[in-house]
Amino acid sequence: MNRRKFLKTTGVSAASLGVAASWPTILRARRPADLISVAVMGVNSRGAALVDGFAAASDCVVRTICDVDSRAMERAVSNLVKGGYTRPEGDDDVRRVLEDPSIDALVVAAPDHWHAPVALMALQAGKHVYLEKPCSHSPAEGELLVSAQAHYGHIIQMGNQQRSAPESIEAITRIREGLIGRPYFGRAWYANSRGPIGNGQVADVPEWLNYEMWQGPAPRTAYRDNVVHYNWHWFKRWGTGEICNNGTHEIDICRWALGVDTPTRVLSTGGRFHFDDDWEFYDTQLASFEFGSDKQIVWDGRSCNGYPIYDRGRGAAIHGTEGTVIMDRAGYLAYDLGGKEIARRMRGESDAALDVRGGGDLTDLHIHNFLETVRGRATLNAPIDDARKSQLLCHLGNIAQDTGRALEIDSETGRIHDRQAMQQWSRDYALGWEMNL
Repeated sequence: MNRRKFLKTTGVSAASLGVAASWPTILRARRPADLISVAVMGVNSRGAALVDGFAAASDCVVRTICDVDSRAMERAVSNLVKGGYTRPEGDDDVRRVLEDPSIDALVVAAPDHWHAPVALMALQAGKHVYLEKPCSHSPAEGELLVSAQAHYGHIIQMGNQQRSAPESIEAITRIREGLIGRPYFGRAWYANSRGPIGNGQVADVPEWLNYEMWQGPAPRTAYRDNVVHYNWHWFKRWGTGEICNNGTHEIDICRWALGVDTPTRVLSTGGRFHFDDDWEFYDTQLASFEFGSDKQIVWDGRSCNGYPIYDRGRGAAIHGTEGTVIMDRAGYLAYDLGGKEIARRMRGESDAALDVRGGGDLTDLHIHNFLETVRGRATLNAPIDDARKSQLLCHLGNIAQDTGRALEIDSETGRIHDRQAMQQWSRDYALGWEMNL
């Protein structure tokens, strides 16, 4: 039942309630067990798609929009009202949002430096969490979220939505059944044609931005004119680079297909080759993850040269003793060792969109899985204890690139046998924003 049908079947109309309908009235109109109330944090790009998805989901209501950009917040509120949904509240401080007892879950699409701290805050406030990738800004944060979920008893679903794709689930099942023999090698890639971000200057904070709350858990620094929005991905204070930004998805598919968890050795090469600007991460990266002596994943990331691989801007190829499976968000194709097609299931065009907003039916399926798990009717497709393993690979790739040498990894704990490299296991926080159970 969508929002429009709900209003009709309960006899509650927008006219009778007014444009800004009373939330207690709305929430009392259905049994609490049926209706899940969510707040969405960060709605400028990817978060806007999540607002759409949660608003349209059965027995779910977007209660609050939280964003430090007043323009984005007002746009999201307006779009919901135009779509026939009840007007949500708006707030630029997530701490106030989490004090609302009527909210059951927090949806997080804020910048990366916010992800783990606010997820922990939400768990401590008694909320479930739908957490966009990356689930952490550092390996230590991933460890802490797994412990926090067990401690507080609420769930965290990471937003790697391909885990909910029927085609991907079928492909993994068929790989397990021996479609390509024994799988041993996964290649994950992402190719885009991003432009330069220039050399920013210290500037006045725009009147539409609450920069203090935008920084949140991050150590304070002056506002610069080439960071907000999106370019923060390429600064280490706030972002995590392309391997965490997009590699998380495809590396996760490879790990899922190979049935591996923690690597034993990680190395990476690459750099910022395409432009000379403020970008602090790498526009070109080739990272390798070894799992013992018989399985390996390679990440091929190109942020500024969009030439495709297998005619796809992003995807994963799983190689086995008897063939290869190529997977992306549109489905999968399988070939034997001679190149003959042996299996296929596609939902549409082979290449997945490279836009920053995303959305579509895979997001809707992932949201549905999250909501049904909150209701006790399903299990998560991307629970934090498993999702964190894929995120760890991405962090280790960045650490290997920064240190410039191969990292030997404890296959039980994921920790690095390298004192200098382990200095990047955690990060610094602004005073008062430290993460503690």
